[in-house]
Amino acid sequence: MDVLIMAGQLILGLSILVGLHELGHLVAAKVFGMRVEQYSIGFPPKLFGVRYGETEYSLGAIPLGGYVKITGMVDESLDTDYLSSEPKPWEFRAKPAWQRLIVMMGGILVNVLTGILIFVVLTYSNGESDLSIKEARYGIVAYDLAKEIGLRTGDKIVRVNGQPYEYFSDLRSSEVLLGQNSYYTVERNGQTLDIRIPNDFVSKLTDRKNAQPFLDAVQPFAVGKLTPGLPAEKAGLKAGDRIVSVNGGEIRFFHELQDRLCANRNQEIGVKVDRDGQLRDLRMRVNADGTIGFSVISLLKPTIIKYSLGESIAKGTERAFSVIFDTIRGFGKIFRGDISFSKSVSGPVAIAGFYGDQWVWERFWAVTGLISMALAFMNFLPIPALDGGHVMFLLYEIVSGRSPSDKFLEVSQKIGMVLLLGLMVFAVSNDIFKNISTNKEPPTRGICSYCAPAKASASPSDSLT
Repeated sequence: MDVLIMAGQLILGLSILVGLHELGHLVAAKVFGMRVEQYSIGFPPKLFGVRYGETEYSLGAIPLGGYVKITGMVDESLDTDYLSSEPKPWEFRAKPAWQRLIVMMGGILVNVLTGILIFVVLTYSNGESDLSIKEARYGIVAYDLAKEIGLRTGDKIVRVNGQPYEYFSDLRSSEVLLGQNSYYTVERNGQTLDIRIPNDFVSKLTDRKNAQPFLDAVQPFAVGKLTPGLPAEKAGLKAGDRIVSVNGGEIRFFHELQDRLCANRNQEIGVKVDRDGQLRDLRMRVNADGTIGFSVISLLKPTIIKYSLGESIAKGTERAFSVIFDTIRGFGKIFRGDISFSKSVSGPVAIAGFYGDQWVWERFWAVTGLISMALAFMNFLPIPALDGGHVMFLLYEIVSGRSPSDKFLEVSQKIGMVLLLGLMVFAVSNDIFKNISTNKEPPTRGICSYCAPAKASASPSDSLT
């Protein structure tokens, strides 16, 4: 069921974005009097289609793309029979270069506008929730990757790249993790020291083997919703209880409970809880995965920021374009050799994982907005067979006053398609290889709520213990 939910979200998200992208080309072409023969969401084989006017609107069986076939254009169909005849007034090749340029930019512009709209609506409807550094007063929980670079649980990060910061999310921002020579300044046992973030660190963060989060705030907690039939509910634990000890050892924070449960998998434990000011002793058996069956409520109070419509437009636009800026930073790290190209390329399997195994509309639209901006950027790359390749040749024609020959465009289109197909095969194969490698990799410690791959979360309120 989890796989079906992820696949369903991926197909719906891509169908929306591809449909809008191709609609951008279609509308622009029709505005300039070009004949559009076919509009398709998905690649062949065709599932069904309907003709309206001169255009057939269809749905393909492979939901990983789409296309618009414009008469007189050298495109992915490689239909070149018309090239031997004189251009007709309704053909793409018969129109001025500036009109053709707008048609090729139509899909990219629609993806950009879609991404901006999604982020503006999310910002206006939900605002932002973040933990202020003052509220995160107990320091950080350093998980395995954080420990690798020298961070320790209980450290208090006081500056990032030499500058003070306001919210806990600033510690995990793209400016820090995708930047060059970033570092944290921490207070530890009365001393101040700098912890450098390696330039290749982001590749480890995105590795599927590292399912647990990088770092989190040390958080006092209470028991949330209990799962029926699991040890916590059977033992009499109640929502709102405060767990104060396990096997006689004091528990104050969420990560301490996680570590204690991991250390006692498949064993019976004694749990002391504070319920409305009264202490109660319970006994329960820890599951093999290091959980006892309840969600966790953080007792730290996040800061809720609400935005006006005008502020949401500015903030949402900033969030949308940050996707493109982050992508450029990522490419920069690849070209500098800081991170591996193979580890950075993801196919449909990895993208489906971004949506998660639960259908949460807010997350669905956030991921879809991110993908929309990423698609706009990737389509703008000057690679033949992509919109950016057509844009490159059209700009050459506008500047030089000469258009590339039809034969040159045909050969370029074939080369571009080979490159794109090769990249697609590599991305899918890479996804499969990563999954196989991850499944073969044994856990380095007990599988608790923060290290179980399907339950990884940066917030205790979303975790199951």
